Amino acid sequence: LLALTAFICIETIMECSPCEGLYFFEFVSCSALVVTGALLLLFSLNLHTRIPQINWNLTDLVNTGLSTFFFFIASVVLAALNHKTGAEIAAVVFGFLAMAVYAVNTFLAVKKWRVSSRQQSSRQSSDYVRARTESREVVHRPEIQRLDA
Repeated sequence: LLALTAFICIETIMECSPCEGLYFFEFVSCSALVVTGALLLLFSLNLHTRIPQINWNLTDLVNTGLSTFFFFIASVVLAALNHKTGAEIAAVVFGFLAMAVYAVNTFLAVKKWRVSSRQQSSRQSSDYVRARTESREVVHRPEIQRLDA
């Protein structure tokens, strides 16, 4: 919602003389809104369970991390290059708020990713131990005699 609000604020600006900062902020807020919205839709409808080949925890982590970084850069650039209009100041404020929320979400995504990585590695090691144990089990069959005996 903060990315949407920042995008709406930046879209209400009618004039700019150096427009690069404004265009960059517009790109960042729109991109974050679209990608986060798509991931939110996937997670809400449980569509991510149909594609198990993708590590969804890592995907969420990358999205929130990049959004945090780019919102920070875009907000600093827009704060430095703005013309002190109300819409530009509001966009900068909402940009920094969105960056803060994305940063908290990045922290939570890192924790979730670490937990899932540990569970996956312990599951793989237990599968390996079970396979090694099963391969060592010998079925004693009396009809087969050892040749060295």
